[in-house]
Amino acid sequence: MMDGARPRILIVEDDPALVELLRYNLDTAGYEASVVEDGDEAMAAVHDEEPDLVILDWMLPNVSGIELCRQLRQSTSHRKLPIIMLTARSEEGDRVRGLKTGADDYIVKPFLPSELLARIEAVMRRAFPEKQADILTYEGVVMNLEEHRVTRDDRSVQLGPTEFRLLRTLMERPGRVFSREQLLDRVWGRDIYVETRTVDVHIRRLRKALNQDGAADIIRTVRSAGYSLDSSKM
Repeated sequence: MMDGARPRILIVEDDPALVELLRYNLDTAGYEASVVEDGDEAMAAVHDEEPDLVILDWMLPNVSGIELCRQLRQSTSHRKLPIIMLTARSEEGDRVRGLKTGADDYIVKPFLPSELLARIEAVMRRAFPEKQADILTYEGVVMNLEEHRVTRDDRSVQLGPTEFRLLRTLMERPGRVFSREQLLDRVWGRDIYVETRTVDVHIRRLRKALNQDGAADIIRTVRSAGYSLDSSKM
């Protein structure tokens, strides 16, 4: 995941005691957790917060967890979003239905927090193998995360810390359009107030660094939406 940012997990659960247990264990393990209590709120939160994984209860007010899972799998933007169903429904048929609907894993309550954390790690490794790697590559751009170095076509690219985090965010999900608000949230952090136009300033700096010697611009500006890493414009 990004330097300075924690993987984000959306908890969809209406049991306050369980929410607190989940929050505590996820925070201790290095995750950033947010919570919604029903399916309608969950769909909006997925779009607004762009979580890295969803922990989903089956029995929810309004839209059920199983229906929410189905809707996410039918969504072009979120069909690959990792989902772990955490539910009291323990029948074999329920487990099969949950997995067939698209859940990546199915955990029955009560559960051991250590087992849940291990399952989260396993699911995220499968879903985002590129985020486990020390090196990210895209169209001749190579990011060595351990050495904090960037090259393009074997030429060194000098980036400041903010531009490095910005490029990493884009390279972890090529083709995905990030709004300015999402980039602010992921690169600068939720607790820091920065104007959205600041994103444009740093995108210009990143482009200048990447596009030396006449190299093609691989950062696409999507009008009224944001930015993405997209070689189709080359």
